[in-house]
Amino acid sequence: MEIGIRILIVFLVSQVVHIGAQKEGEEGCVPGFQVKEYQVEYNGGFQKDHPLTQVFFDDCAGNEGLAFEVSHPDFQVDEEMNLVARRDVMDSGTVMFIHGVNEQADDMAQVDIVGAPPRSPQTLREILGLGQIQPYRSKRALFAPRMHVNENMEPPFPKVIGTVMSPGMENDHIFHMTGSGADQDPKGVFTINRVTGEVSVSQELDREAISSYTLEVSVTDLSGKLVEGPVALLVDVNDQNDNRPIFKETRYAGEVLEGSPTGTVVMTMTAEDADDPRLQNAVLRYNIVRQSPDKPSPNMFYINPESGNIVTVISPTLLDRETLPTTQYELEIVAQDMKGRDVGLTGTATATITITDKNDHAPEFTHSLFQANVDEGSRGVAVNLTVDDRDDPATGAWRAIYSIINGDPTQNFEIQTNPDNNEGMLSVVKPLDYESVVFHTLLIKVENEDPLVPDVGYGSSSTATVHITVLDVNEGPVFFPDPLQVTKMENIPLGSFVALLNATDPDVLQSQSIRFAVLRDPANWLSVNPVRGTVNTSANLDRESPYVHDNKYTAIFMATDNGSRPASGTGTLVIHLEDYNDNAPYVHPSVVRVCEDTKDSVVIVGGRDRDIHPNAGPFKIELGKQPGLEKTWKVSRVNNTHAQIMLLQSMKRANYQLPLVVTDSGLPPLSNSTEIKVQVCTCKKNRMDCSSAGSVCSNLMMLLALVLLSLFCL
Repeated sequence: MEIGIRILIVFLVSQVVHIGAQKEGEEGCVPGFQVKEYQVEYNGGFQKDHPLTQVFFDDCAGNEGLAFEVSHPDFQVDEEMNLVARRDVMDSGTVMFIHGVNEQADDMAQVDIVGAPPRSPQTLREILGLGQIQPYRSKRALFAPRMHVNENMEPPFPKVIGTVMSPGMENDHIFHMTGSGADQDPKGVFTINRVTGEVSVSQELDREAISSYTLEVSVTDLSGKLVEGPVALLVDVNDQNDNRPIFKETRYAGEVLEGSPTGTVVMTMTAEDADDPRLQNAVLRYNIVRQSPDKPSPNMFYINPESGNIVTVISPTLLDRETLPTTQYELEIVAQDMKGRDVGLTGTATATITITDKNDHAPEFTHSLFQANVDEGSRGVAVNLTVDDRDDPATGAWRAIYSIINGDPTQNFEIQTNPDNNEGMLSVVKPLDYESVVFHTLLIKVENEDPLVPDVGYGSSSTATVHITVLDVNEGPVFFPDPLQVTKMENIPLGSFVALLNATDPDVLQSQSIRFAVLRDPANWLSVNPVRGTVNTSANLDRESPYVHDNKYTAIFMATDNGSRPASGTGTLVIHLEDYNDNAPYVHPSVVRVCEDTKDSVVIVGGRDRDIHPNAGPFKIELGKQPGLEKTWKVSRVNNTHAQIMLLQSMKRANYQLPLVVTDSGLPPLSNSTEIKVQVCTCKKNRMDCSSAGSVCSNLMMLLALVLLSLFCL
């Protein structure tokens, strides 16, 4: 029992120190029991439900969720904070402890029962009033009660926050404390009196940096031998309201569709508070303190004080983007801790809410009738159609889509939207003909990209009529057919008829004459009669000319009327040229190489002709008519276009001119006597050496030159 009394005294001292620390660190209301000690007279026992005393507890926030626990299981604290017996009690003991706790406060009070006999049996757990909070400890265990210290305590330091007690403490025993906050980083925050076990804090603490410390306490003798422990010592840093609510952003943006029902959630704004979330220090409430502009109502929006949801309050009819003074409203939002009480700290942010547009206005033409004049034969924009739309520009509710719904069966017109001003650009895409139709009447409809809201429709103002008047223009003559294609044999006589040009004047309501002229004749082969339009040759037509491509020769002619402003048109004449056998064939290549050894002396040559079938191949290639050639050379047919030349006997390494005759298959056939140069070379090991092969003719000429030079010198 004496050990229990000693533990009880140490515990009460730690609580008194803890209360004293709270009073030093706070001003005004101190959460917890306002009276820490109570006395009750013992008169032989206590009757059921009879109040012993009333306790005074205030968490400084309304005592919401407050619960009490009494160390004696037969007693409780009722709703009016009266300590009452659950049943008739005789064995109350001499002391009880009351534990009061909620989110805002956690405190203990002592009730002394004067004149009561000691309670037996009585556990240390009940003496200390710890209920389910502290585990059971044996009588001789080292005891380290949980300690509390306020953050932001003011000097001087150190300050005692509690006492650790050892029931078996002797004169040669000392206390030791280790762990983070003692001999480990952050070092020196807490110290322990080695003799008395008093624990002190040595500096100002910040709960938001470290909210609790876990230390270990042990008892040793003077030699350092462990006597008791180690046991855990928990130190909680009590929160003070020293952190303002902070919004993540200084400015927030949201939007709400015009006409939205009252109560529509626009956006959510939440702040954070670094204080203890279990206490009201971090319980936030939100409020709108300013709305700009404040028309048509200063309370168009409401913010849920707990969730931070901003909702509309204004009626849907007044939430009309087209009638509101602005499409953006700015709200100043304040977040306040302590559940919004005046003593709470505040943080501020701004919300910008945009009233977005819905398609509740149909586009309307500014005029019911538009008119324009268009030159016949022209293309391009004829008229710009203008519309009004009260919806938000740059949205699908404002952007217009135009369509031609009547009056354009031949699709001569097209209408597109100008993205800069939303006008409809009516264009002519197929040239109009004055002689066919002078007036065109079109019916145009305009719609939005986005569909209209259900209660709005397109009216008569969403359609308009366009009158197009076609103006007569002197049009140039038109060739038919164009191009005009004819077939002629090349080399026909000069002045031969080639073609008759046909051009008509589209201006049938006017009597105009037409004159023809050559506009482009690359080879200058043609001429044209300016009145009749007959085309004749003025030079030979040559199919092999570089101006002929794929056997076709192209010329361009111009026809001009005699209007007040003469107009011209062009037409194309394409002459397909048939081949005439007017080009002799030739041999290719013109230079060949053979080996001086007759067994390897074979080369292949071919015939070529600028004419085409049937005036080209098959070719006949044979030796020239010079006598003796057949003894040295042999020409034999390989196929329709190539022949083989063979050296029949060994010859000296030199260059030789070999006469050949090549004949085509035309009617009549053409022959060509030609020569090819044959280089006779030395061939060894698949290599051909022609380096010393000089022309026989060249050697003779050089010898003759030397003889003449000698005579000249003499």
